[in-house]
Amino acid sequence: MAASLERRTGAVGFFYWLWDGIDRTIFTGIKFSFPARFVSPFGFLGMLTFVIFVILGVSGALLMFYYQPILDRAWDSVQFINDEVPFGFHIRNIHYHGSNAMVLMAVLHMYYQYFSGRYKIRNEVLWMTGVILGVVTILEAFTGYDVIFSERAELAISIAASLTTSIPVVGPTIRDAALGSGFSDFVLRFYAQHVFLLPIVMLGLMAVHFPRFLVFDVPMVMAIGGAILITGGVFPIDMGFKFEPTVPPGVTVPEWYLTGIYAFMRTQYDKFVTGLLWPLLFIISFVLVPFIDRYKKFSWRERPIITAFGITSLAQIMVTTYWGFYISPDISVPLVERLVIDPIFFYSTMILMVPLGFGFTYMMIKLANEAERKSKLAKSTGPKKVATISLSEKWINWVLVALLAFQVFLNIAAYNAALTGMKNVSLFFIGIILLVFAAFFHVYRYSMSEQKNAPPPAPVPVQEEKPKLAEPAVSPQAGQLPDSNNDSALTGKPDAKELAPEVPAPKTQADMGVGADGNPNLDSSDLNKP
Repeated sequence: MAASLERRTGAVGFFYWLWDGIDRTIFTGIKFSFPARFVSPFGFLGMLTFVIFVILGVSGALLMFYYQPILDRAWDSVQFINDEVPFGFHIRNIHYHGSNAMVLMAVLHMYYQYFSGRYKIRNEVLWMTGVILGVVTILEAFTGYDVIFSERAELAISIAASLTTSIPVVGPTIRDAALGSGFSDFVLRFYAQHVFLLPIVMLGLMAVHFPRFLVFDVPMVMAIGGAILITGGVFPIDMGFKFEPTVPPGVTVPEWYLTGIYAFMRTQYDKFVTGLLWPLLFIISFVLVPFIDRYKKFSWRERPIITAFGITSLAQIMVTTYWGFYISPDISVPLVERLVIDPIFFYSTMILMVPLGFGFTYMMIKLANEAERKSKLAKSTGPKKVATISLSEKWINWVLVALLAFQVFLNIAAYNAALTGMKNVSLFFIGIILLVFAAFFHVYRYSMSEQKNAPPPAPVPVQEEKPKLAEPAVSPQAGQLPDSNNDSALTGKPDAKELAPEVPAPKTQADMGVGADGNPNLDSSDLNKP
């Protein structure tokens, strides 16, 4: 920051003193950019992932005030937070749905960078740390919902224990370090991993992964916050059933980001291969993509093999995720048989999806290239003007007024919902408020950008001249001078007041018994005489 001789006092002076103090820190090494116009939402996925991480940190810190990481008190303390602590229901729902949103944003961000080829701009380190950060994010979410110690958490802990034990040589050691010697101390260890160890690892990866220029958009932050609150209002997270060692557990499945691995394990094949080796190979293949991709262009249409691999992986993730959720509804069959997936059918489907994915990708690329060729041809032969959507000043004002009125109504409705104790409804209304605020902010930004554009000049009215009829020239009679009052006789120009010569209209005189000259001997029959 440039030095200034002007003396600053008060809050302004304190701000400049603080900014000068941190000017050489890593914080100012990252340049924050606030866009003045709307940008594609896909460009904000990385920034939104970081924002959700901050939301999870704040809400998780508030939950730590009442949570007790003790085996026989963990579930009861969460129930106390959910039912008794003021705003505990809201904070817990924000934290739970925020964790799911962070996993989703991380996956979408990774695939957006993958298909757009951003790792080709000398961003191999950012890509590798991003993939590792996504894996750590899933582990963070996994340890988070396990500390409740419900029946669902017990299933996830049992799967994690069996997977770590299946690792050759070092498996039992990793199991004892991560989960402890039994249920007596695993809650405290998972709690320490969730609130301390894994967040430190994530912060370290974020420090390397973040680019120097970070685009921060206020409407997008409000939109993702509103989406989390709306999800918490529509789908409030319940407590589930407390795990009791003496009571047989019910039928349950892990969270959606783990059901794919759960589907592989339900084939009853080797646990190490299905639960660890396949996911590890998948992660390693994504890490090595920047070094395998040798295409010179960035577009997914110009990188058919890389695009085909990405689409095939997405299809397999969606299919295995759904398969992990599915459990046969036939209660007459034993529970073990309902959970088992036929390995021949399962792996045959996975193998068949590879040629189908590559074939679909090739066909899609061909269609896209053909459509682009036709659009270029139509552009070269058709009109050059591109159709755009533009709001007038009148419509912008009406939209702003409508959004402002809707914002006031939603604030009143949310306040009434909070007074009546409808917790999930208040979450829903607050989420709608944030979304409306995001829309209001965007419309306002759009109107300001439109205001900067100079309006076109007003059209000048053109007066059309009426055609004038040519006046026949009248020559003066011999011995008669032209009238001095008639300028047209002197200048040869027609009179400006007279556009056309007057033509005498024929008059018919009625037969009154008297001629036109007063002669009573003439009548109307004499008119026909020559």
